[in-house]
Amino acid sequence: MIAEKLKALLEDARHQMDQSLQHLATELGHIRAGRASATMVEDVRVDAYGSMMPLNQVASISTPSHDLIVIQPWDKTQLGAIERAIQAANLGINPTNDGELIRIAIPPLTEERRTELAKQAHAKGEEAKISIRNVRRDARNNLQKLHNEEQMPEDMKFEAEERLQKHTDNHTDKVDEMLEKKEADIMAV
Repeated sequence: MIAEKLKALLEDARHQMDQSLQHLATELGHIRAGRASATMVEDVRVDAYGSMMPLNQVASISTPSHDLIVIQPWDKTQLGAIERAIQAANLGINPTNDGELIRIAIPPLTEERRTELAKQAHAKGEEAKISIRNVRRDARNNLQKLHNEEQMPEDMKFEAEERLQKHTDNHTDKVDEMLEKKEADIMAV
C-alpha cells in the first residue's frame, strides 16, 4: 500500500511527463516531412489588428494535396501581413499571393535535407527524454523529502520509486516510438 501523498507526487510526475510528450508532438509537427501539413504554418505569428496572433486565428489553413498548403484569410486585408509572416518565419517555403488566397507549394526534399530533418527530430526527442528524466529526478528528491518528513516505511518508498521508474520508462519508450514514426515519414520518398 502506498500513501496518498506519494500517489499525488507520482501522479504529478506522470502529468509533467505527459506534457513533455505533448510538447514533443507539437515540435515534431513543425518539422517538415516532405508533404504538406497545416501544422507547418499554423503557429506562425502574424501582425494582425495591432497584435501578434497565430496564423490559425486569422485564416483557414488547408492542404488540398500532398504538396500544397492553401491559406484563406478571413479578412482579405491581412494577405500581405500573412505573406510577410510566413517569409519571416524561415520555414524554407515561399508563399504566393493571388489576391484571394496564399498558396505554398512544398518542394520535394533532397536526401541531404531529409537526413538533416531526421537529425532535428532526434534532437527534439533527446530534449524530451532529458525533460522526462528531470521530472524523475525532481520527483525522486521530493519522494526522499517526503519519506524523511513523514517517517514512511522503506518498502513504501521503494514501491513509489519503482512506479516512478515505470512511468519514466513508458514515457521514454513513447518518445522513441514518436521519433521512429517521424523518421519514417521524413525518409519516405
